[in-house]
Amino acid sequence: MLKKYIYSFDEGKKEMKSLLGGKGANLAEMSNIGLPVPPGFTITTEACIRYLEMGEKLEDQIKEGIFDYMKELEKKQGKKFGDLEDPLLVSVRSGAVISMPGMMDTILNLGLNDKSVEGLAKKTSNPRFAYDSYRRLIQMFGNVVLGIPAYEFDNFLEKRKEKNGYDNDTDLEVQDLKDIIEKFKNLIKKRKNIEFPQKPEEQLLMAVKAVFSSWNNSRARSYRNINDIPHDLGTAVNVQTMVFGNIGENSGTGVAFTRNPATGENKVFGEFLLNAQGEDVVAGIRTPKDISELKRLMPEVYEEFVELTETLEEHYKDMQDIEFTIQEGDLYVLQTRTGKRTADAAVNIAVDMEEEGLIDKETAILRVDPEDISQLLHPNFKKDELEKADKLAQGLAASPGAATGKVYFTSEDAVDAAEAGEDVILVRKETSPEDIEGMVKAEGILTSRGGMTSHAAVVARGMGKCCVAGVGDIRVDEDAKKFYVDDRVFNEGDYISLNGSLGEVYAGVIETTEAHLSDNFMMLMEWSDEYRQLGIYTNADTPKDAGVALDFGAEGIGLCRTEHMFFESGRIISVREMIVANTKKKRQKALDKLFPYQKDDFKEIFKVMEDKAVTIRLLDPPLHEFLPQNEKDIKSLADELSIPVESLKRTIEELEEMNPMLGHRGCRLGISYPEIYKMQVKAIISAALEVNEEMGYDVQADIMIPLIGTEKELAILREQALEVAEELIDQSSVDLSYTIGTMIEIPRAALLADDIAKHADFFSFGTNDLTQMTYGFSRDDAGKFINQYMDKEIFRKDPFATLDQEGVGKLVDMAVKLGRQTKKDLKIGICGEHGGEPSSIDFCHRVGLDYVSCSPYRVPIARLAAAQSAINND
Repeated sequence: MLKKYIYSFDEGKKEMKSLLGGKGANLAEMSNIGLPVPPGFTITTEACIRYLEMGEKLEDQIKEGIFDYMKELEKKQGKKFGDLEDPLLVSVRSGAVISMPGMMDTILNLGLNDKSVEGLAKKTSNPRFAYDSYRRLIQMFGNVVLGIPAYEFDNFLEKRKEKNGYDNDTDLEVQDLKDIIEKFKNLIKKRKNIEFPQKPEEQLLMAVKAVFSSWNNSRARSYRNINDIPHDLGTAVNVQTMVFGNIGENSGTGVAFTRNPATGENKVFGEFLLNAQGEDVVAGIRTPKDISELKRLMPEVYEEFVELTETLEEHYKDMQDIEFTIQEGDLYVLQTRTGKRTADAAVNIAVDMEEEGLIDKETAILRVDPEDISQLLHPNFKKDELEKADKLAQGLAASPGAATGKVYFTSEDAVDAAEAGEDVILVRKETSPEDIEGMVKAEGILTSRGGMTSHAAVVARGMGKCCVAGVGDIRVDEDAKKFYVDDRVFNEGDYISLNGSLGEVYAGVIETTEAHLSDNFMMLMEWSDEYRQLGIYTNADTPKDAGVALDFGAEGIGLCRTEHMFFESGRIISVREMIVANTKKKRQKALDKLFPYQKDDFKEIFKVMEDKAVTIRLLDPPLHEFLPQNEKDIKSLADELSIPVESLKRTIEELEEMNPMLGHRGCRLGISYPEIYKMQVKAIISAALEVNEEMGYDVQADIMIPLIGTEKELAILREQALEVAEELIDQSSVDLSYTIGTMIEIPRAALLADDIAKHADFFSFGTNDLTQMTYGFSRDDAGKFINQYMDKEIFRKDPFATLDQEGVGKLVDMAVKLGRQTKKDLKIGICGEHGGEPSSIDFCHRVGLDYVSCSPYRVPIARLAAAQSAINND
């Protein structure tokens, strides 16, 4: 039996998304529930994969199927494809499984030619509409199918408008359009040495192949890489009967959301244009009208549209992004999909829908992407600074947030500047899919054209980027790399600031303030805590960081790095004195100076954390990292310590290592210089006892010994720490809860975790080092080739950002099982950077860890990700 590659809209359903793509599945679903959807059919993602496997060739079976379904479409519409008097026209649109807005290619009005355009003009008694439709077909076909840059077509349009004094495309008259059509056809002949195809069947097959081929264009691959979408899904192609919004002032086209995608407000949000086709709205060629205007201009259509939005939201149980066309007063819906939204809107919509009874609490938790939460946790402009700011212009609040940076006018320049360390604002007339890399790198995006559903607005919201669109008072000269506001000129490299929440543009730099978290955000976090099973700790080295983490819901500290405290002024000299000491007595003298600093640091952290667990890692980095490297600093230190410069240089040279990350660091320092770890344990225990006595707390001090590779190392250092701790506790009048554990960051420790667990009260996976040692490459140096590995799909993700579950994860899983064979209730967590990454958190849940620890600003992300993991794995 032959594989079925094509489905009409009335044969499909929403559950067939992997086969029909998101758009095709939704078109089928809307048709099934009785909404006004122009009929058509979908060529499946499997057909796309087959086409690519065959070297970009359509098999005869697929070609024949396309024409068979076209005949069915002709019967339904009572028109013939290619008819010279009343032709059936279709659109050809892509429809990936996962929404990729603006990343794929679309062709409208397919089926027109030099003869049928005359028939259409006569049939509709509207020559302008007919020739405008033909102009659009040739323009899109030339760009999408034949690969001629869009600006070459745009130039002809702009020159004609400028010559005749037209403001908009709608001002073009029939003769203008006829002239432009000829110029477009000549351009195709000149650039591709072919005539624009006059056979509709040829147009159709070429268009289908172009959409399939576009799956692998550079901007589509770039979008998939950025959004972690697999490259082997393929795209479906939707062939749909055309409806026309460009027939006249009783027709139009628009894009709308069932709720506000920027704020989540439960109110229809969108824009439309009269006498226009769909790409006019999203391309930002004309500034559209707010959807509320439709109520005044076409009240019956507006009421029907509002009812349609309510039907879709009730059916899909989520906020919908809808494309619609009005043809001579009749409403048609061309697409619905789950609407992309800002993080703020995602939270508000999820909580509001739960309270409305549309979804349950679990669904609400699953609706919000944990990574998007980070958008809510970062600064906005300071109010007093904003009041003094030099406002340049007002545009549309396309995507909220605040951004300051230097102006750049091309995607390429924006990327180069960002990679050189500059904060970048990308300024364009309007953005297109080709600008994706620059948009990713930019802090904010400014366009002089376009509306709230333009490419810039939609993509920026999806990325969480600040964006101000449709700033008509700004004139952008991309060639000269300047923009003008009245008589002011801004050049490449000048600073501006954007307020995406208000749609305002300012000159210069504006200071920022901390983010404010909404009641709905706090509610979502409370719900997450009800469901999650993992504890959420933080990595914090200062009282301030610990306080921020507590405000975000941290339940303890999973990693406090003592070495970070050593670099503060006043104590680095004592650290260096300790390092260069050539006798134990001198070293102890320096350590005695450091002791009060360390104790006070720990006291302040314990005070902030109160009764919550605080895991403190003993000294880990190699000692040479604390010593100066240049001649001037070496001489200054020698003078301060009253030692000869040459003697200090010899010490520095002796401490240097060929591979310091595998050298004399971590527990090896504790073995070689036991007095260092003894001082740190004394500082930890003394601080905890004093805080218990002074504050009445029950401090939970967890002492963590790093880089253990053998059972004997841990046995020696644990006994040493116990001796110091017990002596101090015996001398105190208060009790203290403390534990001694280790980091599992050497593969050997993972393999022998059952032996190591004999001497550990807890394990904490240091997955940064465990990843380095498992792969055999340095995190600091791997950046030189990691991107190449991902480009070649050797890695799907950077293993230092997302835990390698197959390799490193196997060691983690093994160590958990072995450790708990020895101690059933062994407390186990993770404190590497992976502790705040959602897929890594899901892995930690599945292998049975007790907690994850991450940076303070990742704590809410971890709380939500842990809840989602618990729900998904229940």
